[in-house]
Amino acid sequence: MAPIVHVVFFQFKPELTAIERTRASHPSFRPGSEADQVPPLQLCDQMLRLKDSCLHPQSEKPYIQSSMGGLDKSIEGAHGGMTHAFVVQFASQEDRDYYVQEDPAHRTFVDSILPNLVKARIIDFTPGVFR
Repeated sequence: MAPIVHVVFFQFKPELTAIERTRASHPSFRPGSEADQVPPLQLCDQMLRLKDSCLHPQSEKPYIQSSMGGLDKSIEGAHGGMTHAFVVQFASQEDRDYYVQEDPAHRTFVDSILPNLVKARIIDFTPGVFR
C-alpha cells in the first residue's frame, strides 16, 4: 500500500476576530478564559487533534500516521489568501477515503470549520508518483 499525503489550506473569514478564530478552533472556548491567549499556531488545534480522535472503523484505533500544520510564513506572496496549512499522512488510499467520506470525527470538524472559512483548498498525493 502506498501512503497518501493530504494537504489542506484554509483562509479564515477576515471579519473573524482572534477570539472568534479561537472559538472556531476550540468548541469549548469561553471568553475570558485562558483560551483567549491561545498563540496563533494553536488556532487550528482542533484540526491537529483529529490525529487522535479519528478512529479506524475495524481496529477502533487512531489511523492517521502524522499531522502537522501552522500559519503561513511564506515570503513569496503566492498564498492566494490562504492563511493556514496542514499536512496529514495516511498509510493507504483506503484510510484517506474513510477519513474524507465517513469518519464521524472528521465530519464534525468539517461542519464546525466551514462556516468560518472564505475558502479551503485540498490536494492529495502519493509521494514520488507523478503519473
